Amino acid sequence: MLKSLAPIEGNQQPLLQLLWEDKEVKFDVPQLHKNLRSGERVLDYIYHIEDSKGNPGDTGRLMVTNLRIIWHSLVHKKYNLSIGYARIGNTNTRVVHMHSKARIASQALYILAVSNETRFEFLFTDVSGETSRRDQPIFASVFDVYHLYQRTYLYRDLKLRGAIVQAGQLVILPDEQVFSHVQGVWNLSSDQGNLGSFVVTNIRLVWFADANETFNISLPYLQIESLRVRESKYGPALVIQTAETGGGYVLGFRVDPAERLNELFKELSSLHTIYGEQPNFGIQYNANDARRRLEAAAEEAAQASQFKVDNFEELDERQEREINTKLNSYLAEGCLGKVPSQGERAPVYCKELGFAMEPIRDGYKLQDLWNVMPTKMETME
Repeated sequence: MLKSLAPIEGNQQPLLQLLWEDKEVKFDVPQLHKNLRSGERVLDYIYHIEDSKGNPGDTGRLMVTNLRIIWHSLVHKKYNLSIGYARIGNTNTRVVHMHSKARIASQALYILAVSNETRFEFLFTDVSGETSRRDQPIFASVFDVYHLYQRTYLYRDLKLRGAIVQAGQLVILPDEQVFSHVQGVWNLSSDQGNLGSFVVTNIRLVWFADANETFNISLPYLQIESLRVRESKYGPALVIQTAETGGGYVLGFRVDPAERLNELFKELSSLHTIYGEQPNFGIQYNANDARRRLEAAAEEAAQASQFKVDNFEELDERQEREINTKLNSYLAEGCLGKVPSQGERAPVYCKELGFAMEPIRDGYKLQDLWNVMPTKMETME
């Protein structure tokens, strides 16, 4: 994208710890469950879980974090798994029978993951032996956090040409704060360049074109490998190298004058460093609150399904068989229901039509039957 770039010494940002936890499947990493990256939080623990595919017979636990699912054995410390949410293709719960004489039915979590064009199947089974857990959604937090992860990709992934700007204003994410809005920024991705604006927040850097706001880029600090100011054929330019997980792009932007460019570089470098110390991956989840909501919903459903005599009113079938004579007072003339005093009107032969028909009401002629709208309309004041 940029040509004839020469580095300007001293204006370079150190590398940020790249994000891999949500994008890889790993096996038996030493001390995996203890070495969480910065910003990664354990949102729920699920105990008495067996890795039935790879480590049958070993009791362990599942750790649901905001980036991945971790299983580690409590029997053999070296056995563990890490499954990033971005690698999950399908997941559901199943009822399986444990390998015992009693053949006890138990709940299991099935996960299909794809990594490096290789498909992996995982089956995590509840081996607690508690019958009460068989009907409880013990894996609910896995599904909840996974769905939250799918809806918060703008916190973690580079996005091109997204619906992130409306009427020239950035659509703000939860917990996002805008620090500066820089106009007159040239995107040097093409020979002629595109004039647009920068929006600098605590989570990402956004650029969008002034002429077409759908031509934009949302770049989280998490996907920035390096920031620097370099000399180009257009003059000093801000050069951003994205991480391999962010496409490995080299993006160039020109901001005039040079003093303004240096101020922008210092601001981005500072925010990039601060974000690297405590990243925000966008997932907010409280397992205890989720359990309380599930319990309340289950209790409400149970109460709704209970049969109570007080909720029903006994009907007298004799009243249903009686004819409601009041209804006849509301029927228009010509309907099936007639007021008894009016009687039935016998059909008469019509010479013009050549068949019998109901007598035309007084004040109307046969021609009036063919008119959609009446020829004379009365206006009420």
